[in-house]
Amino acid sequence: MSIFGALLSPAVMIATSAICAIIAGQKSSRAFYLFKPLTTVMIILYGLLALESLNDRRGIAVIIGLLFSLLGDTLLMFPRAFVAGLASFLVTHLLYSLAFFSGFSTGGLVFIALPLVIYGFIMLLLLWSKLGTLKVPVMLYILAILFMTYQAGERWLELRDLASLLAFSGTLLFALSDSLLAFDRFRQRLEYAQSWVLSTYYAAQWLIALSLFLRFR
Repeated sequence: MSIFGALLSPAVMIATSAICAIIAGQKSSRAFYLFKPLTTVMIILYGLLALESLNDRRGIAVIIGLLFSLLGDTLLMFPRAFVAGLASFLVTHLLYSLAFFSGFSTGGLVFIALPLVIYGFIMLLLLWSKLGTLKVPVMLYILAILFMTYQAGERWLELRDLASLLAFSGTLLFALSDSLLAFDRFRQRLEYAQSWVLSTYYAAQWLIALSLFLRFR
């Protein structure tokens, strides 16, 4: 099978499952409880195909991060498990940070870290008065996702290849998805919030998994 075929076939299946999850969520259908985690499972399986070996430290970190994402997906379907779901995704961000870690550079600090810090500060300002007892957990979560995104950006600045660009783009979409979720939950209800959150989230995870596949090709 060509590289194009290897990319297109799973992309179509994952996109179909993601669309089913989004539609089911809009209609409050029970199918949502199937397709929401199923889409992540499919992304995990695709990521597994990209592993070179069990010594692939960065790849293993991404796969374990995806597994914690699956746990978070499942927990967030139940409102009372929100904090547990948040914790699961916090672990995901830490694992992705490990996978993308590339150190620190002047260019990265100025052009990536600084805008991310400003963005995180604005998000905290918007949410702070509404967070109640979740102030510290949410602040730690924001720090984790910003650091993950920054390290993915540093890796792209270092390698300048398609795989690292996809990973960086994925982390940016992940940050956007989490921002939409937080704004909708704590600040103000957004129209079609779940659809926006899921579409950006699945796109983020797919790009990150795809970046694994393209590293050696």
